[in-house]
Amino acid sequence: MPLLACVFYRFYTLHAVAVPRIIQYMVKVLFLKRADVLVVVLLIRIVEPVDGAILNRNDGRLTSEGLEIVVRGVTSRKYDKVFVNEEEAEVDGDRFTCRIVLRGLENRIVAFTRGSGCADVITVLWDKNSIKRYRFSVDDNILFLKDLALNSWKYGSIFDNDFLSFWRDVHEKYGTKVQFNIFYQTEGFKLSEMPDKYKSEWLENRDWLRLTFHALQEKPDLPYRNATYMEMKRDYLLVTREIERFAGKELLSNFTTIHWGEAPIEACVALRNCGIEGLVGYFTWNYRGPSPYETVITDKPCVSYYLDNEKVKYLSRHDYWKDMKTGIVFIRHDIVINTLELGEITNHLNKVAEDPHQSEIVELMIHEQQFHHSRPEYQPDYEEKVIEAVKWVTDKGYKPVFYDEGFIGA
Repeated sequence: MPLLACVFYRFYTLHAVAVPRIIQYMVKVLFLKRADVLVVVLLIRIVEPVDGAILNRNDGRLTSEGLEIVVRGVTSRKYDKVFVNEEEAEVDGDRFTCRIVLRGLENRIVAFTRGSGCADVITVLWDKNSIKRYRFSVDDNILFLKDLALNSWKYGSIFDNDFLSFWRDVHEKYGTKVQFNIFYQTEGFKLSEMPDKYKSEWLENRDWLRLTFHALQEKPDLPYRNATYMEMKRDYLLVTREIERFAGKELLSNFTTIHWGEAPIEACVALRNCGIEGLVGYFTWNYRGPSPYETVITDKPCVSYYLDNEKVKYLSRHDYWKDMKTGIVFIRHDIVINTLELGEITNHLNKVAEDPHQSEIVELMIHEQQFHHSRPEYQPDYEEKVIEAVKWVTDKGYKPVFYDEGFIGA
């Protein structure tokens, strides 16, 4: 008599491991016959939602008990009864569906058949208080800090700097909250040279200003693509300790964007262990910037940290997702303003808004360089572009937030 074995397989994609597609999707029963041994792989897999999904009012139906969602999955045809938590699922061939209610922030979902030993478990989060909200982040910052340091003998305020003065005007008119992701150094200046004479003013404006680690410096490109745990930790602490000194720890955020948005998992875990809870990126396959209608064009995602194609494809259609193994929340940029012409901004955001899974959180981003006449990247309509984007989110009823306030800003 052949030996019959039921093998449970849970496919994880944290690491790039080559696994046959038929096993990945578990659509049919796989028979492997070797001599007198017959192995029957009988499987259950939850397909939707994905492990680490962050769900909100757009992903289900709000009830008095919580958020009712539909769980979908695939199973071996052998099973005519599948359960999801305490509910019995509807089974149709090799597929099953089941309605369940999420009641807390973190919810474990198990799909199983009784007595078989086969099951699949995922964890999803419920963004219970979710509202339409936006954050404005500015990358590659160092020049305005250099100006504040070099002119500290005559400046009486951080807003004597033209760049910060502009952002204060935007905040005062629209209520915008702005996070500046900063370098440690540039030619002729290091953060260690930044005076603390402005510290009280930084603190007075902490309700709408954040300063957070971005990288050691602008060049070379892709500085953390192959970074070690210790290299990332070293640069993070170098920048963070200076921010605490000259501005105050109240200005820090536990969400940031790493320069070029690419780093190995161990380097990202270093940031998580330093207190960073979330990373923002393009989650795309090109360096031009995110698009609301992204398509896979290569097997190497860009500005996507350590995530593989499967996870990047998901994030290219969703605002956020949490890697439950590392504990890092990933948030997608919706627009990189300096990559578009002024007349393209509204149309781009209108396309984003067509999909509620991409537009509950709108992440606006621009770089510092394009503001300055001295830089080759200078864009004379920089301020108009910023205002165009801010007017759009304001007119659409989005609330300005920081992600470190509440659960991802809500």
